[in-house]
Amino acid sequence: MQLTTPVIIPPAPFGISYSDVMMSMGSCFSDNIGRCMKNALFQIEVNPWGILFNPASIALALQRVLDGTSYVESDLVFANGLWHSLAHHGSFSCESAEETLSRANETLQTMQTHMKKTNRLLLTWGTSWVYERNGQVVANCHKLPSQQFVRRRMSVEEIVGQYTVLIQRLLEWQPSLKIIFTVSPIRHLKDGLHENQLSKATLLMAVETLCEQFSNVTYFPAYELVLDELRDYRFYDEDMMHPSAQAVQYIWEKFCATYMDDSTLALVEQAECVLRKLHHRPLYPNSPQAKEFQKQAVLEAGRIQELIRNL
Repeated sequence: MQLTTPVIIPPAPFGISYSDVMMSMGSCFSDNIGRCMKNALFQIEVNPWGILFNPASIALALQRVLDGTSYVESDLVFANGLWHSLAHHGSFSCESAEETLSRANETLQTMQTHMKKTNRLLLTWGTSWVYERNGQVVANCHKLPSQQFVRRRMSVEEIVGQYTVLIQRLLEWQPSLKIIFTVSPIRHLKDGLHENQLSKATLLMAVETLCEQFSNVTYFPAYELVLDELRDYRFYDEDMMHPSAQAVQYIWEKFCATYMDDSTLALVEQAECVLRKLHHRPLYPNSPQAKEFQKQAVLEAGRIQELIRNL
């Protein structure tokens, strides 16, 4: 008896190994997969600008890395006692403009160095709806008055045009770069259910076009895995929008099976096992047995890290 609708994932045109240097950017779903990779001890930077929901904001962040143009005070707005960057998540907001700019530009410099070594880029688009302020797409409205923004939906052609130029520039920067796109399965209910469907369809069509244009671009069907294969509210968190921890784990296992060979998968399993040991909270933490368990877990983690470094 078949109780699910399996999503058939075609063989990936390239793989992922521990020798790869990666960056994950996009919606909170990119945080989920990025954290899974970090927990498995891969070399990865996860959402350095914070969560970015739309394709344009992700592209603008990457363009800033390529251009090397520092953020300045005119890129900020002051509201509710804080200085905010319209290109960043609220975690960058500070009480002084200097501190906000310092955080933003330190991240920019770090990502410029990291991007020169990056050969695997994971991009997750969440919505094609964008907010513009003075004609510029913003990454976050920071609870500013809605009258300051114009809301619109990006077209397939607009997204493809922006990313065609961006991918060409990225390949000039790093010719060995491979890009994995995903569309977030998280529904944006504030947009309305119909509008959310139009938004996701726009993103899927844009990704499909880019995959046809570039041999270094592929698509991983996280969206279809949640909505078509799992397709049950027991795989959602309490808000009925975000995937549950079980769903994230399921997608992570599918992702690993798609992009990793047997030797990499074996190391992932070892790394995750050690992580569980390190996070274990014994009933009697000061007992000799608990201290020995923690000591052995730390030693084991060191051995795996050394093994990965020597690959």
